[in-house]
Amino acid sequence: MAKKEVKNTVNLGHGVGRRKTAVARVYLREGNGKITVNGKNVDEYFVDVLNASLVSQPFKVTETEGKYDLLINVVGGGIKGQAEACRHGVARALVDENEDYRPALHAAGLMTRDPRMVERKKYGQRGARRRFQFSKR
Repeated sequence: MAKKEVKNTVNLGHGVGRRKTAVARVYLREGNGKITVNGKNVDEYFVDVLNASLVSQPFKVTETEGKYDLLINVVGGGIKGQAEACRHGVARALVDENEDYRPALHAAGLMTRDPRMVERKKYGQRGARRRFQFSKR
């Protein structure tokens, strides 16, 4: 009985990106530019072209298009939040692989985590800030 040969892939960089309630774990590998999100191709997962292009934006900034493969696991949030979480994770993974990319990515605003979150609903109110209608009589 012959043993199966195990293909050992080495992650060059790893990054975790976050946006709203979405969290993306990004693994950077040597390759030819293939991007896989949750087991699907990036164009299948992010049907909107704008969201799909957000994921590869750090490669355009660092001029490394077609140099690396990406394996992304993303959970939570909506499609736009997931795309921006992926972009943040890709930027962090590129910096993990090569520290020289940091100034260019930081200048483009890709290294900063967007802190905006949905405000919680308060008790005694209709929403986060919306009050019930006031009645004088």
